[in-house]
Amino acid sequence: MNATTTTEANRRPRLSGMTWLVWRQHRAAFWTILAATALSVAWIVYQRGQLVDFLDGYGYPGKSLDEAGGRFQQYNDAFSFVSMSLQAIPILLGVFLGAPLIAGDLENGTAKLVAAQSMSRTRWLATKLALAGLVVVVSTGVLSAVFGWWWNPVKSEATVMDWTSGAAFNTTGPVPVALTLFSVFGGVAIGVVLRRTLTAMVVTFGFTIVLQLVWGYFLLSLGNVVTVTTNKGVTGENVSPSLPHGAYEIDQSYVTGSGDLVGWGTCSGSQTDAARQVCLDKADVVGWSVDYLPMSQMNAMQWFGASILFALTAGVVAFLFVGGRKRLV
Repeated sequence: MNATTTTEANRRPRLSGMTWLVWRQHRAAFWTILAATALSVAWIVYQRGQLVDFLDGYGYPGKSLDEAGGRFQQYNDAFSFVSMSLQAIPILLGVFLGAPLIAGDLENGTAKLVAAQSMSRTRWLATKLALAGLVVVVSTGVLSAVFGWWWNPVKSEATVMDWTSGAAFNTTGPVPVALTLFSVFGGVAIGVVLRRTLTAMVVTFGFTIVLQLVWGYFLLSLGNVVTVTTNKGVTGENVSPSLPHGAYEIDQSYVTGSGDLVGWGTCSGSQTDAARQVCLDKADVVGWSVDYLPMSQMNAMQWFGASILFALTAGVVAFLFVGGRKRLV
């Protein structure tokens, strides 16, 4: 009798109470996410080793990757495949984890059963959000760190991944964590309002797509634009501004002697170089003005953007506890 009791005690899950209940209810989704993360990390680590071996054998950075030709294509393809997969994570988790997280309980009546127990709705909601959020943060945080580690040896090569593109910006640093959290908790809020799993999943899919589009539109505005000007004319050699390696050029214009900016297409209709020079002199053009974002701002831009997303996520959580909690019956 004592041996049987001891065996049952040893087999008892370490989680208990509401935490154990929520984990057991969603264990299939949670374990799938964590297993997929582990497999992805293992594959990225392998790919990173292959990349470093190639770069060492090739002689990079002493030799430019532009001269590698097709030999580097397989590594470019691997980066593209993984970055596209990582960019899809906020959409997938928002739809398949966030939307059904509570909507399913509201639809099948589990929420009423929980409300009738001694556990409060607030604790039930907090446990659900906490466990889902923990799984999201762990999985996306690990993938972001490992993907950034893989990309780091060729980070300054725009031909591999432009740092201002979603392929790089949205898959490294805190951005994937923030984007996914907002997508998942936004899906939870949609599910609480709509109370139907399938409907919530469809609407959440649209929400996450719009989120990605809006985020991409405002991405460059997260940085502080740097302007560099010259006064050596606009034709000839060594007259163009020198930008830092990896800088993203936003716009370029001509600058006049009075400091005004005119479009770089000014005098483009001139038939000859001499006529163009006469036109430029008449417009008092003395040099170039170039606006750009240095790559050194990437980390600050990511944290600034992530802080906005975290704040929006906090607003969604506040809505769930203040207004949405009343709907959990």
